[in-house]
Amino acid sequence: MNYKKIILKPKKEESLLRFHPWIFSGAVQRKDDNLTEGEVVAVYTNSNEFIAVGHYQIGSIEVRVLSFEEEKIDSRFWQKRLSAALELRKSIGLISPTNNSYRLIHGEGDSLPGLIVDVYAGTAVIQSHSVGMHESRMAICDAMREVMGDSLQNIYYKSETTLPFKADLGAENGYLFGGTNVEEVAEENGLKFYPDWVKGQKTGFFVDQRDNRSLLEKYATGRSVLNMFCYTGGFSFYALRGDAKLVHSVDSSSKAIMLTDKNVELNFPGDKRHEAFAEDAFKYLANINKGDYDLIILDPPAFAKHRGAIRNALQGYKRLNAVAFDKVAKGGIVFTFSCSQVISKDAFRLAVFSAAAQSGRSVRILHQLTQPADHPINIYHPEGEYLKGLVLYVE
Repeated sequence: MNYKKIILKPKKEESLLRFHPWIFSGAVQRKDDNLTEGEVVAVYTNSNEFIAVGHYQIGSIEVRVLSFEEEKIDSRFWQKRLSAALELRKSIGLISPTNNSYRLIHGEGDSLPGLIVDVYAGTAVIQSHSVGMHESRMAICDAMREVMGDSLQNIYYKSETTLPFKADLGAENGYLFGGTNVEEVAEENGLKFYPDWVKGQKTGFFVDQRDNRSLLEKYATGRSVLNMFCYTGGFSFYALRGDAKLVHSVDSSSKAIMLTDKNVELNFPGDKRHEAFAEDAFKYLANINKGDYDLIILDPPAFAKHRGAIRNALQGYKRLNAVAFDKVAKGGIVFTFSCSQVISKDAFRLAVFSAAAQSGRSVRILHQLTQPADHPINIYHPEGEYLKGLVLYVE
């Protein structure tokens, strides 16, 4: 192993001894000359003892740790990490004949910080959130083909908007392996959908809500359901299978609404219970009558992507939930979520509590929700817990 070195300040290895996978710039005393962002570096304590190997980057997080062992980051390393991740998904029964959509790599949760891989049937979608992972994309692609074999026909790279913009890499989305005009029909818990990794948000579908959609299905029977920020309609077609009386899907994006209708038609052709609306969520909620719906889903995009936006985000969650509490029918249920990583569970719950108090209605917590098992949280990296939700009964 012949990597350039980074030397830490005295006693700055303590978090690494607890296996936290980030090294902040303030912990670094000196480093070798001519380091290039994205290259692999070896990290040593102030007493010159090896402690980690990882990707060097420019910014407050200077190194994202790939391994705490003195090992080479080569094809064998990538295959080992990918094999371990795949085995985890298999061991918990996630991959089955009725479920071929899942997250294969969840960054730090799978000891590969800066990397996301979602699988939809025969297509894998890679997202890099660091220059190091971007530079390693072909090695990762080759390792995935080796590990997954014939089950993988396409690998799409989608990192134009996720890489650090200051790096100016000129990254382009496109296929690293396989076809150019692929349309997969993926399956989740026996329901089918079209993931849109080329033009859609994130990697094309929000696989992190799988378990929460299943829970919603159980509550939907006989209810009038409103799915706000529906994106491609995941909660909507689960509600339909749960025998909802009606399901209305709302999203500000007309493209999302088109895909919602397409996904609903794929599972429930000609079903008149469903209707979709391309409208602003807050305006739609403001204009409905109290009691029109007795099950409302609030799954907005991240209101805060950095700590400077936390205050405004919490006000946004409070305002959104207050309207839902005011409008939902007596004995109604609200599924409410935050996917903002910088918003803590306690802060989110306080915002929802404030909204409930503002509505003056009696509200009880039925469930506290989080991300599914294919979005694992590294116990040494609690920052990996980002999705939080509540299921609330409103009298």
